[in-house]
Amino acid sequence: MSGRVLARLTPVVLVLAVSLTACGDDDTSSPSGSSSPSSSSSSPSSSSGSSESGSATVSVTREGDTFTPNGERVELAVGQTLVLTIDSDEPGELHVHSTPEQEISYDEGTSEHEITIDRPGVVEVESHDPDIVLLQLEVR
Repeated sequence: MSGRVLARLTPVVLVLAVSLTACGDDDTSSPSGSSSPSSSSSSPSSSSGSSESGSATVSVTREGDTFTPNGERVELAVGQTLVLTIDSDEPGELHVHSTPEQEISYDEGTSEHEITIDRPGVVEVESHDPDIVLLQLEVR
């Protein structure tokens, strides 16, 4: 009888082994140190990086109703400071849809603003006039 049980379990074991191997391939398919395609650090339109103090930086440009970046994802750690350098041809306001929500008012010209997100999740940074999502902050 043990031969029958073994014969029945063999396909199950093989399926599980193949499934686990397939899951493992997802983690090893990209070279060490590379960023995911959704990372904004590879984008020429924004500068994103970490300084020695642990903050990240993103450059935002507004020309009329056009913003750069436009919908890019930036990865942050919970509690990490994000420094937004805004270069705008007119004054405006950005909304950070975190809990609690944050508003960033900026004038014409170049200005720097710091925000910190204290909860994990995806937080949108957007303009309401015009209605554009600039960034998606992926907070972990």
